Amino acid sequence: MSIDREGPVPPYRQIAAALRGRIEDGSISPGRRIPSLVELEEEFGVARDTLRKAVQVLKDEGLVETVNGMGIYVIDRPDSPR
Repeated sequence: MSIDREGPVPPYRQIAAALRGRIEDGSISPGRRIPSLVELEEEFGVARDTLRKAVQVLKDEGLVETVNGMGIYVIDRPDSPR
């Protein structure tokens, strides 16, 4: 996915939306790790601070949580697709 750097939506929000879509459609299922910041940096071509902001959006929405030393995981919610 390419990021529209000139558009009205900030890059971190675009990335959060892309990851949210993967979670909602089951591409990244509950209990699974989302790609690492290094992997996301390669995929989206943005700075890690931008990725951290995107992940924080997902944390604030209750979609993911950080497991120290392990990564960022999708939270298993009752309404999550299986």
